Amino acid sequence: MSVSTPDLCDEYGDKVRVIEGPFRHYGGNQNFSGQIATIKCFEDNSKVAERVKEAGKGRVLVVDGGASPRRSLLGDNLAKAAVDNGWAGIVIYGYLRDVEEIAIMPLGIMALGSVPRKTEKLGDGRCDIQLEFGGTTLAAGDYLYADLTGIIVSSEPLETP
Repeated sequence: MSVSTPDLCDEYGDKVRVIEGPFRHYGGNQNFSGQIATIKCFEDNSKVAERVKEAGKGRVLVVDGGASPRRSLLGDNLAKAAVDNGWAGIVIYGYLRDVEEIAIMPLGIMALGSVPRKTEKLGDGRCDIQLEFGGTTLAAGDYLYADLTGIIVSSEPLETP
């Protein structure tokens, strides 16, 4: 399905929420959508590593990393695991690395930026909780739609106009 976030905003109005922020596309798919799974972590991608190894079933993993530019929450190995396990995309309110390798992967990946430093591995983080960033609230089970224009979220699945 090809997503047009402007068309969805026009069609559904206040039923969609726009995620604000300077998110950039990094993955090979710049148009993606799916039901959301959430992680909240800070400078520790242990939970991200666990989650991308699970069956994605076309979902989008949304990671609230507190916008920290000090450590990467995703690299090429975890992005490859997400591809292999059927995730549609990953949106990170934080930073990633291995930009060149990730760019060719058939996965939607958006983040605030890139940094070469890897994360801590302390096992910290929480899964499937409500997140608040980008001027909106996101919950596990919501639906995310992303394209070159931006990212929107809805509590219900949306039909493309």
